[in-house]
Amino acid sequence: MFVMFTNSSYYLFVGWKANPVEFDSVFNRSRHTISFGSPDIVPIFCSSLPHSTWGTYPHEYEDFATDASFLDHWSFDQFQGLLNRSFEDPKLRQLLLQDKLVIFLHLLGCDTNGHAHRPYSNIYLNNVKVVDQIAESMYNLMESYFNDNQTAYVFTADHGMSDKGSHGDGHPSNTDTPLVAWGAGIRSPKFLAYTDKPDDGFRFVDDHKHDMPTPQNWALEGFERVDVNQADIAPLMATLVGLPCPLNSVGSLPTHYLKLSKADEVEAVLANTKQILNQFLRKSQMKQSSSLYFKPFKPLANYSSVLDQIEDLMSARDYETAMKHSEELRRMALAGLHYFQTYDWFMLMTTITLGYIGWMVNLIIHVLQSYTSFPANLVKRTQVYAKNTSMKVYIIGCLVMGFSSIILLLEKCPLLYHAYVFMTIFLWTRIVHNFEFMKAVWRYLSNMPFKSIMNLLNISVIALFILEFLVMSFFDRKLYTWCFLILGILASTCVAIFIQASSALAIYIWFACWFLSLFTLMPAEIPENNNLVIFSGALVILIATASRWMATNNTSFWLYLTRANKRDPQFSKLFFVQVVFVAISSIMVWLSTSHRSQNKELHPLHQLINWLMAGVALVLPLFSPSSVLSRLTSIFLGFAPPFLLLSIGYEAVFYSAFAMVLMGWIFVESANLYCSEQNGSARHSSVVDGSIFGYDERCLQLSDLRIPLLFTILFNVAFFGTGNFASIASFEISSVYRFITVFSPFLMAALLIFKLFIPFMLVICTFSAITRIVRIPRLGCYFLVILLSDVMTIHFFFLVRNTGSWMEIGNSISHFGIVSAQVVFVLLLFALTNIYTKDIEVSSRQLNSRKVM
Repeated sequence: MFVMFTNSSYYLFVGWKANPVEFDSVFNRSRHTISFGSPDIVPIFCSSLPHSTWGTYPHEYEDFATDASFLDHWSFDQFQGLLNRSFEDPKLRQLLLQDKLVIFLHLLGCDTNGHAHRPYSNIYLNNVKVVDQIAESMYNLMESYFNDNQTAYVFTADHGMSDKGSHGDGHPSNTDTPLVAWGAGIRSPKFLAYTDKPDDGFRFVDDHKHDMPTPQNWALEGFERVDVNQADIAPLMATLVGLPCPLNSVGSLPTHYLKLSKADEVEAVLANTKQILNQFLRKSQMKQSSSLYFKPFKPLANYSSVLDQIEDLMSARDYETAMKHSEELRRMALAGLHYFQTYDWFMLMTTITLGYIGWMVNLIIHVLQSYTSFPANLVKRTQVYAKNTSMKVYIIGCLVMGFSSIILLLEKCPLLYHAYVFMTIFLWTRIVHNFEFMKAVWRYLSNMPFKSIMNLLNISVIALFILEFLVMSFFDRKLYTWCFLILGILASTCVAIFIQASSALAIYIWFACWFLSLFTLMPAEIPENNNLVIFSGALVILIATASRWMATNNTSFWLYLTRANKRDPQFSKLFFVQVVFVAISSIMVWLSTSHRSQNKELHPLHQLINWLMAGVALVLPLFSPSSVLSRLTSIFLGFAPPFLLLSIGYEAVFYSAFAMVLMGWIFVESANLYCSEQNGSARHSSVVDGSIFGYDERCLQLSDLRIPLLFTILFNVAFFGTGNFASIASFEISSVYRFITVFSPFLMAALLIFKLFIPFMLVICTFSAITRIVRIPRLGCYFLVILLSDVMTIHFFFLVRNTGSWMEIGNSISHFGIVSAQVVFVLLLFALTNIYTKDIEVSSRQLNSRKVM
């Protein structure tokens, strides 16, 4: 018989109620499984298991505002009640007395209390005592009921937890978990003659050694500690119960835990080796049956002779040599599995890289054709070529697609492979179709003056440097501190000397950039500080009041931001209402948190007010005046209440600092435009009245690349200014406690994502306003943003790792995923923010009229 305790949980967002991938487990192999615990975990293993008895508590019990230790008591009480019923139910007692029985208690209390109250809180520490008491009570209950000394016990967890109550990244505090085993089949602890244990050569699967020392207050000094990989627990459990290893297990049996004879020990390791070897053979067979040109894994070409050799050694009772050969064969089988898991790596890498390059080239061609002022005869010449040869090019492209499809079908490749190859071929077909245009562009660039060519090269190098800087910032967000310290000096100097704006603007730009630079020095895991959240509410009101005062300024470049503002008394009322909303939200931060801390629950009235404040506040900016500064100020006030209510610390102040920088960006662009017009710039010569852009927009120029570049920088600052978006562990679930405390993964995730998207929406609203002020096509700038993001994406693609620590592997994948997804959710956010910015009004002709008057 086997009893397993686990004191945490894991979350699957794909197929929440059932595991998304069919898998074998010790529970499947058992004669019968009894399990009690979380409604999100136990059904994954037992819901489709006919030989199981299980139960879960209601979802409503998982309330983050309460002490969750009662969940652990519930699981134990359910099992104790089951044993008590067996004395009156002969069938149940007969079921319990059979062999190969597995009992699984899922104890969720520590996980829930760790998230809600942090691991060093009194509630969490008390829950640890509760778990210890349950483990002791469970042992006494089992021994008194069965009284046969045939039960093995394993206590473990699936993850650890940081000091802030988060988990999910690859930090050792999250990946190093306890494993305590005792009972039948488990050997006694080994006493060491010395306390300074040398490195025994063991490495975890992510290559780090067991460097976390055993706490001294555990009083285990002098006893050997045997560390294993988490996957090794499955063969350990199977061996203890006398079951075959789960079909897809890649764990290595930890023999140091087992009390076996030499012969039985070798037999168990050989069974584990054969199970992994069979996986390898199955993978090899599947790949060989579908490959036109198969490359076998040569180190295991003679695996059968090795197995025969091991059998002979066991017959000769040379168990030590047989053990070495079995472990070596197991190691090679695992290497063979990895070989076939990465068998198509080179083909996929090549296809995806060519796809990204093709996509970027197509973007450049589209921007040049649709949003720049290349000579008209250049376009006309290429149109003649397109009419004559486009059909031939596309026919050849279709033939190549068809040939590739046949090969992929013969190889029995997944549909995703077809999508990768088809998209790459399509993109390069488009490039060939525009080859004549590309040649014309090259001739045009070749005839440009040397000064213009050097200007193009300099801007390209600067853009690549900035993009590489952004790539490095994913690994060290403190780089943004240096970025904004330097940017503050450069921008304020540029404003004072080149744009010749007021000294007050230069000082403001310098202060805003330096203020924002502080936040990337702060810890990624945000410490709770409600006073800062309340203070930030006052800061939001102060900044909005200053912005409203500037909206009444009718001098110099301010006219670009205010001239569309009609004297509307309704705006004053709206501004007052929004300020009141921000003030009430600050008060509700204090009221909701205080009540939840004292009474261990979220007051229903507070919850209702918070939802209403957040919802109504988002609608109010739609009724604000359409001038740039008035509308953006209203948007800033509209997003402030939900952001404050979802904040727990310094990120609330970041919201104001970030808005100050965005406002400074608008001021600089307006001042630059005003200066250009004052100096008789040729800007108006490039404006096309009633042009194809539909809003008196001019064509893109090389200097306009600064706008998508700055957008990309600020967009990434929004990612990492208040934490580490690439790490799941930096998501503070306590941020949602003013809206909901009962565990609801999708709603909680939606609130967290909404909070993270608020700074992004501020950036995009500012970006849209600037394209209106400068009168360049927003869609063209968006394509340039995609192009810049793709340059970063292809870099991150080559940084993706499948070896190293869990943190290195996880971060490399998340970095690539985040930058890849930017293209999608930036477009989505553009669509959402267009609701707020579509009617913003800017008119330079009114300014010209004022000058004449």
